[in-house]
Amino acid sequence: MAADARVLGWLTRALQHEMTAVQQYLAQSVLARLTGHGELAQRLHEEAMEELAHAERLMQRLIELGVAPAAGTVPPARLGRGVADFATLNRQLEQTAVVLYQDAADHARRVRDAASEALFRELAAEEAAHVGAWSRAG
Repeated sequence: MAADARVLGWLTRALQHEMTAVQQYLAQSVLARLTGHGELAQRLHEEAMEELAHAERLMQRLIELGVAPAAGTVPPARLGRGVADFATLNRQLEQTAVVLYQDAADHARRVRDAASEALFRELAAEEAAHVGAWSRAG
């Protein structure tokens, strides 16, 4: 099956989003550690590793479709004014991901790319769980 150009675009956009999330969570982890919030730092580091696993799944799908992964330019991490802002910023980041994955899954369904649709739907569900977790944290 030839890869649909828009599915490839969604996969690349998703990869960029995940790499942005990795950077944000790692930077926040460092800030939390430096300000004496060790438990929060560990949680943020774990979140970064989960987002990195998402990036790996997206990279795998791109490679399966014959495309070299490229995340493009990753915007600066959003740290806020400190630990108190983390939950708000991270909830926003995860909400963006949910919408991205839902839209991507809808397109993949329309072009009958079941494997990409399944990946996008799985990631949307995982990111929705993150939204809930950050909503409870803030």
